[in-house]
Amino acid sequence: QVQLVESGGGLVQIGGSLRLSCTASGRTFTKNSMGWFRQAPGKEREFVAAIVWSSGRRIYAYSVKGRFTISRDIAKNTVYLQMNSLKFEDTAVYYCAGSAMYGSDRGRDYDYWGKGAQVTVSS
Repeated sequence: QVQLVESGGGLVQIGGSLRLSCTASGRTFTKNSMGWFRQAPGKEREFVAAIVWSSGRRIYAYSVKGRFTISRDIAKNTVYLQMNSLKFEDTAVYYCAGSAMYGSDRGRDYDYWGKGAQVTVSS
């Protein structure tokens, strides 16, 4: 089976930085895009960023553009999310996901999901 495992979450102060990692393992799957989504308490899951695996093309949600950077290491089968200038409203569980689509920002286009990493931004 496919496994996506996130790491790097934690507690950070407003204005601080964190880097999330997500490594894919197990059965090979069609990984045309890898994305990050997040879900805050009482809110629906929302798109954060995605990267096309082959070309490196990136797309971002407006709320994180200029603060977050998605990248990938093909050899390590790992996708990263560098989060800078964190705000209180960035507090959420962050999920890594894999899709056969190219550069989608829709959760329903993603077939494989990690279990999530908690990011808490505090004052």
